[in-house]
Amino acid sequence: MERTALALVITLAASAACGASRDASSEEPGPAPGPTGTAELLAIDGPIAGITGEERARFDRGDFLFDVVLREGDGLGPLFTRANCSGCHADAARGPGLVQKMALVTEDGSPATDQSAFPFGHTVHPLTAGGGKTAIAVPSLPRVKVTSRVGPPVLGRGYMEAVLDEEIARVAREQAARTDGIRGRLNHVVYASEKNSEGTVHRHARGDVVVGRFGLKARIGYLDDFTADALQGDMGITSPLRPDEIRNPDGLTDDAKAGVDVTLESVNLRSDYVRLIAIPTRLPGTDAAGAELFRRARCDVCHVPSLRTRPDYPIAALAGIDAPVFTDMLLHDMGPELADGLPPGQDGEATAREWRTAPLIGLRFLQTYLHDSRAHSIDEAVRLHGKEGSQAAVSVRAYEALSAAEQKALLDYVGSL
Repeated sequence: MERTALALVITLAASAACGASRDASSEEPGPAPGPTGTAELLAIDGPIAGITGEERARFDRGDFLFDVVLREGDGLGPLFTRANCSGCHADAARGPGLVQKMALVTEDGSPATDQSAFPFGHTVHPLTAGGGKTAIAVPSLPRVKVTSRVGPPVLGRGYMEAVLDEEIARVAREQAARTDGIRGRLNHVVYASEKNSEGTVHRHARGDVVVGRFGLKARIGYLDDFTADALQGDMGITSPLRPDEIRNPDGLTDDAKAGVDVTLESVNLRSDYVRLIAIPTRLPGTDAAGAELFRRARCDVCHVPSLRTRPDYPIAALAGIDAPVFTDMLLHDMGPELADGLPPGQDGEATAREWRTAPLIGLRFLQTYLHDSRAHSIDEAVRLHGKEGSQAAVSVRAYEALSAAEQKALLDYVGSL
């Protein structure tokens, strides 16, 4: 089973390396494309309304770079999983790319104390390029747990970045006072990139502790760090924010492109594209009763409908607003059924059983749900929240107590997001 899953990753990754919706011999874009009329309005990954002309130009240039297939001459490798950003976030939505994690676990599925079987980390890196010869694969050992993480949507992530840290902390305090077992916690993580000398969102330097909000376990706090991390870890593309190749079995410290692979502006353009993607417009005609049922089932305790953003966020359209993110951005214990077996320290302060509340943004564009796509309907995803030891079990019981018509109204509401 483990080998089958690994083969799937290799097949998907190879497909991405061979083609994409856009290709280029150089990663730098030409002039930003102009408006495209009705087709643009129908795009999943459209820009936020009310942004400036300069912001729109950066959105378009970043959109271009997001799709560009990178090759050995661009610095791809020595290890990689996908050859472009859209390989894991097609149309800024979910997948098709995925990353596999591996860990040694005990009989009860908890992380083993000895993880020395993974000298190059807990991430499978199935492909090599730029001088790399040795992939990082799953070792043939008993009790190796392999889990998948499908690339999540990046829709509306600027809204999430703009949310005040204190708003997230406030929700955590409110949940801590509850008596039903629902209580999330902040993931305090280290800003792992170099200081972004051209960035405008923050002034953090490497080593600073920040509030995590991005990634399936909220292991990263800002979108420039997120972008640089993905370029480095998933594509082997170094940048001024992440100038070093990841540790690899061949001991390579560089690849076919000598030195740092992409410019700081290139990273920031990709980051700004993600920052400026709109939250898709809600489908018309949604039953208002669904929102009340969402509240009655306590779904809104974790999937908080809106959080207040920073008044000083540099994108004016996102500053000082109630952002409809449908997440608390907190870590919640989801029980052993959904645990990944990873030891402490892999995702900031998150444990093997904890996951950040997924933002219910653009859910209607998804065909599978949960971090590994194991759920094939929203109803199935809801019920999988209720396994033994999950903080969400009380909410799932409330959902199951609803009538069939009420459940449908709630699901239709969630499915319209």
